Amino acid sequence: MTTDAAPAPPRESSRPVDPRLLRYSSASRGFLVVTAAIVLAQTGVIVGFAWLLTRALVGAIEGEPVGQILPLLAGAAGLALLRGILVFASERTSAIGAARASLQLRDQLVRAVERLGPGWLAQRNSTSLAVTAGHGLEALDAYFGRYLPQLVATAITMPILILAMLIADPISGVTVIVTIPLIPIFMVLIGLATRTVQNRQYATLHRLATRFSDTVAGLGTLKVFGRQHRAAHSIETVTRDYKTETMSVLRVSFLSGFALEFLASISVALIAVTIGFRLIDGELSLLVGLFVLLLAPEAYLPLRQVGVQFHAAAEGVAATDEIFHVLDAASALRPATVSAPLHPPRTHTENDESTGTRESGAREPLISARRLGVQRGERAIGPIDLDVSVGEIVLLEGPSGAGKSSVLAALLGFVPFTGGLLVGGRDADPDAAARGILSWAGQRPGLMSGTVAENVALGAETADAALVERCLADAHADVPGTLRLGATGSGISGGQAQRVAVARALYRLRSGRARVLALDEPSSALDSVTEAALWASLRRVADAEAAGVLLVSHRPSARAIADRTVRLGVPGPVPPTPDDGVPDATASVSPDAGGRSG
Repeated sequence: MTTDAAPAPPRESSRPVDPRLLRYSSASRGFLVVTAAIVLAQTGVIVGFAWLLTRALVGAIEGEPVGQILPLLAGAAGLALLRGILVFASERTSAIGAARASLQLRDQLVRAVERLGPGWLAQRNSTSLAVTAGHGLEALDAYFGRYLPQLVATAITMPILILAMLIADPISGVTVIVTIPLIPIFMVLIGLATRTVQNRQYATLHRLATRFSDTVAGLGTLKVFGRQHRAAHSIETVTRDYKTETMSVLRVSFLSGFALEFLASISVALIAVTIGFRLIDGELSLLVGLFVLLLAPEAYLPLRQVGVQFHAAAEGVAATDEIFHVLDAASALRPATVSAPLHPPRTHTENDESTGTRESGAREPLISARRLGVQRGERAIGPIDLDVSVGEIVLLEGPSGAGKSSVLAALLGFVPFTGGLLVGGRDADPDAAARGILSWAGQRPGLMSGTVAENVALGAETADAALVERCLADAHADVPGTLRLGATGSGISGGQAQRVAVARALYRLRSGRARVLALDEPSSALDSVTEAALWASLRRVADAEAAGVLLVSHRPSARAIADRTVRLGVPGPVPPTPDDGVPDATASVSPDAGGRSG
């Protein structure tokens, strides 16, 4: 079951647009450029419409011929139509930009989780992360469609309109400059309150999703211990909290909208009153007064709309904060570094009659690690030397918590490592390590809803039914490929799920997408008879299919099939290594430990 931990706290930012958005989503850059161009055109249309309409009205009042007024009205009508077209273009651009940015961020999020690896994911709430990747990214539609365009409009339209008012009537322009800061001040105060209630609502949504997921996953256990009614009451309580938080968000939104509209209306009224008195006194012409009066509401509108749309986009802002939290964690990972020179690849031998080894000549390892070390929190694992060659089973063993899975995670590129790593005789990619040639089955089966065959052929474009059945048989998974599984692979036992995961790793190996089979405790849920059958299958895979096998297990029976054993957490002194004289009490390599008999 997932833990009921709260989601990672979002990073609060006082900036209107988080610069990480531009860094992680290239689609947002083009979107902002196109939006700026549309807003600039809209601003020109606003000024032109106000001027043409003012000239037509003043001309009509002053008795100008209809022939002179009609072209002005036609021009104003044309600009009004053009403004509608620009609004449509803005909406269209916002929709496309939101879709592309959401797609890019979702892709970045998946890649970040892949880079952070299973170890990081095991410490996080997967249900909460799923809510962020799903519902949270969908909330970006309002963020891109309404909030960001209004920010751009505020940055472009408002200064241009104020400048036009200053040129036409300095007194009205100065009045706007003096009164307009009142709106941002109230926006900041209201925005702080909105962010607080919105983040609280978003955290409650995460908690509700997690609680529901945990209850469904552990319903059998809850019923056995008679706790199902308390679990249902807990879900009801969290649902009620979510309803309360949602109503709080709506209440703040309505109050803030009223406050912003009130301030803008008072400011426009102040300008209108001053213009009226000056028109009566003859200090101002009707042409200028009416032109400025038409521009005044438009000057306040972008800033008012930013405050209004902030509430609609607040959930998207909260979601991006959490997404950036994950992306920043992935970016902060140190790439793999080489801290020691690589030794020349060692050659390996097979059993012979006299010494337990039969010479077969030098073979270059598929994977060759030298002084490989992994840092997990405050604990350092390794350094170790590790080679895996064709036809060889290498056993990585040690007590629970010694770091066996951490070493495997380093080879998969899920955690940073130090030391040297060669894959197929070449330097490994720091990000992917040896993942490209590994076919992996972890301690958690990681099955998904769908048929068993779909789970076994995961990652393949088309499933080979015969190969699926062969892999299931060699993994001794006594389940048909047509059996449909539920969420997280529900519908089969833990031991069956573990063997289906082994079959999936075999399928990837046999379909030519990997050369080394990496299995992490594949028999932990198996009985001794099934375990022995699985070990025999792995031995046949190594001998007959030109593959290497890296087996992580603490079972003593695994030594019977291993060509070599690498031990982690071995107590006592270990002789110094010949290259630097530094003793290594963490890991030791035992060639042919428990090796095959001839």
